[in-house]
Amino acid sequence: MSRSVAIVGGGIAGLAAALRVAEAGDRPIVIESRGKLGGRATSFEDARTGLVLDNCQHVLMGCCTNLIDFYGRLGVDGLVEWHDTTFWANPPMDPDRMAPSWWPAPWHFTGSFLRMRQLELRDKVAIARAMWRLIRLGRHGRTPWAGREFGAFLRETLQTPAAIDRFWDPVVVSACNVPSASCDAVYAMKVFQDGFLQDAWSPCMGISTVPLARLYDPAREAILKAGGELRESTSAIALNYDGRRITGVTTDEGVVECSAVISSVPPDRLAKLCSDTVRRADARLRELESIPFSPILGVHLFFDHPVMDTPHLVLPGRATQWLFRKADEEGREHVHAVISGADAWMALDEDEIVRRVLADMAWALPRVRGLDPVAVRAVKEKRATFGCVPGIDRLRPKAVPDPIAGGIPNLFLAGDWTATGWPATMEGAVRSGYTAAAAWTGQGGVVEDVPPGRVAAWLGLHA
Repeated sequence: MSRSVAIVGGGIAGLAAALRVAEAGDRPIVIESRGKLGGRATSFEDARTGLVLDNCQHVLMGCCTNLIDFYGRLGVDGLVEWHDTTFWANPPMDPDRMAPSWWPAPWHFTGSFLRMRQLELRDKVAIARAMWRLIRLGRHGRTPWAGREFGAFLRETLQTPAAIDRFWDPVVVSACNVPSASCDAVYAMKVFQDGFLQDAWSPCMGISTVPLARLYDPAREAILKAGGELRESTSAIALNYDGRRITGVTTDEGVVECSAVISSVPPDRLAKLCSDTVRRADARLRELESIPFSPILGVHLFFDHPVMDTPHLVLPGRATQWLFRKADEEGREHVHAVISGADAWMALDEDEIVRRVLADMAWALPRVRGLDPVAVRAVKEKRATFGCVPGIDRLRPKAVPDPIAGGIPNLFLAGDWTATGWPATMEGAVRSGYTAAAAWTGQGGVVEDVPPGRVAAWLGLHA
């Protein structure tokens, strides 16, 4: 007989869990407070412009094996456009290009890296020194760095100020949503070992060609086809606990009875669903309010004239880190600017935000100078991701209760903030959903990582 599994939260983690629960023959009941799916990685209809806009620009990389698998299960992988080249602004010259060559990993970026004109020879020597150290450390070598700042690694490898400002910071803050100096060293190291050094496919960047919300439409069909339910615009109020197990979820529309619960909401939201009794019964729930957050700012700008020649652009050394050129239904130039780790921007009004972004764009794109956008929309995500700071792993709970500390056996946790081994990414969210579903059903689990190339593995980057 199929069992009902209540999944609280219809974001990426919740949908990934729902798909795997359905595939195992159980009935997922997704409870989502909003009237749409996707959580923070979705789209909204902007009342001001009438357009469907993404909350923020989300990308996937070749190393995101579980996110790629998730899109494949939904049948939307064909809506992702892949790029093996990243463009780095270097005015007044044309952008530098970083692209893999025929050289085997970890030397596949050597040619394009040496041709980057924004970095002087001493900067490149410093970066190469740190990369060689990361290769020789291997994955096991990250362990002693747990709880330490990546800034300590940069100092130890004698990085120049320009190398940090124009290379390390743009990568780390985009991937981990905190500056490189204050990022947990383990996660920053993972970004470069897995995303840059191990093979030529992993650093390839995938960008959705449609609004993110459209990617989740097939999830509705899959859940309903499995006999499950989608309860959108329904707010979960509390987890019902009988002293041994979770028996259901109280919502604003009544009680959802179930055999198990997978919570995929953020930690602060989960804390509100748990009574003191529930939190005392499960050690994973006791420090939910201690998990820090970091904001992201996305700014949509529309121009009557083309301003970008590349599909995306890194702005090294600027407060605005990325620009993405997007399709527009009315034929205008739609640029999506992204500021990660945007604490200093949260108190600004939209006019000031746009002024600062335009200044960064004018630095990188000559055609923007003196040109005003015809429409703008700034989207603040104040609690976009957990803060990937030293010591964060102590606060990230696992999907299942600790066998020693004990816990509630049919309560499973998902979300990019849980113990996935990844920074706060869509890949981490999918991994958490797959892990939570497998813990209940005994089937599935995470998809294997991309194996490192032979030379990279021989040098130390073992699988």
